[in-house]
Amino acid sequence: MLLGFATVAPAALSAQAAINARDAEIRFGGRLHSQFATSTADGGKATDFFTRRARFTIDVRVTPLLDARVQPDFGGGKLDLKDAYFRLNFDRAFRLSMGQFKRAFDIFELNSSTDIVVVERTGRIDGLRGCGGLDGPCTLSRFTEKLGYSDRDIGLKVDGSLAGRVGYMVTLTNGTGTSGSDENSGKSFAGRLSLGLTDRVTLAGNLSRHDYGDLRDRGNTRAATAFGVDLEFGGFRDGTHLQLGLIRGENWRLRRTASGPPRFLTWQGILSRYVALEGTRLEAVEPMARVSWGDPDGNTDADSALLITPGLFLYVKGKNRIGANLDIYDSGADPMQYSFKLQTYLYY
Repeated sequence: MLLGFATVAPAALSAQAAINARDAEIRFGGRLHSQFATSTADGGKATDFFTRRARFTIDVRVTPLLDARVQPDFGGGKLDLKDAYFRLNFDRAFRLSMGQFKRAFDIFELNSSTDIVVVERTGRIDGLRGCGGLDGPCTLSRFTEKLGYSDRDIGLKVDGSLAGRVGYMVTLTNGTGTSGSDENSGKSFAGRLSLGLTDRVTLAGNLSRHDYGDLRDRGNTRAATAFGVDLEFGGFRDGTHLQLGLIRGENWRLRRTASGPPRFLTWQGILSRYVALEGTRLEAVEPMARVSWGDPDGNTDADSALLITPGLFLYVKGKNRIGANLDIYDSGADPMQYSFKLQTYLYY
């Protein structure tokens, strides 16, 4: 699949009728993800029930040229704004968006939470600390999120699909995430280029340059860079699905050296198998496994860690499902930590 084009398009809600408002056609949808999680980490909650996501999606279509999306989220007991953008669809090869959206970096972040087969992208274990600069586990998504290379931000985006095989996405954003205003005059850049090698195999490269305030002198703006490659075989809810990613970049949350911030290295693989069921009340079953490894500082020995996640998803219909993950985290120097997570997924 060409993530540079397809991942952020408003999903068609075919089961719902459109509502006309002024000059626009509006479709409503959303998701509700409820989670039960355990943790063996000191200071973490041994057991916890909470609302992980409660999003209401409003997709607006004015003309074939202009559409938009607004998506508030009430997860975690607080109001937040996720997608919120105005988009001009000049052609499949060129779309221009302005607003809030995901930066063009990291396949695992660009995938929707309604599709992914890991309950927590970062492998979050409540109370777990210790990975250099990240204040959490040394996993691929934790690096890209915490260091500001991926996830949502406010700015401009250009994306499209060329010749059916090539996809691209470029974002220019504030760099401060969804906070609403920039903390400096610098801007962050991210770009992604994907190539469909076959109908089921896609290879992609990513680059992200993030501006940030110097940790010791907030008035001084600096920039850090990360780059990565990923390979995808298959797709969601379509038999065997494999995603592999490798990212290297600057860990600017650690103390700078004479040559700049230390460099991190991380890789991750997620493998799943979607098996349709007949003659039952379930639509399908999907066993999965994730392996994620990260090293926060290439100049320091024995600071890397490994996360292994076996799991199982049961599908009622479409994206409505129940998922279970067991996150097993080994940092080498500290005792192994565990977190079992059970999450229900309502998609409407």
